[in-house]
Amino acid sequence: MLGSDVMLCFIFYSTLLILKMYIIAIITGQVRLRKKAFANPEDADRHGGVQFCRTDPYVERCRRAHVNDMENIFPFLFLGAVYSMTAPSYAVARIHFLIFFLGRVLHTIAYLFALKAPTRSFAYVIAQVPCVSMAIQILMEVASFA
Repeated sequence: MLGSDVMLCFIFYSTLLILKMYIIAIITGQVRLRKKAFANPEDADRHGGVQFCRTDPYVERCRRAHVNDMENIFPFLFLGAVYSMTAPSYAVARIHFLIFFLGRVLHTIAYLFALKAPTRSFAYVIAQVPCVSMAIQILMEVASFA
């Protein structure tokens, strides 16, 4: 009912990526609590007073990692879904999805642990390669209809 093997593979990796985003959101919340650095006065007041309505460098690092995930994973979800409908080879599609997933995991690890440059940039580029590849293949598939 869910479709082809390619679509099932895409659903698998997409679900892992969404779970990863939830984990980063939870980590951000936990770091906010541990560092007592809240974005909203009502939250700060609940946890000790408005003086805790402040920023913290590590909370901001976690938050930026989460925002970066949204900027990159949401386009992947669109591209991967459409790409899956173009009947690609299962092996090639799986490599696309796996490389993107591993690149995003490495990017998150590099972000959260402040790994030495250019680790995060390298992970970003690696994850973009399958997205660009899928976008080109999608355009080639639909170009004759434009």
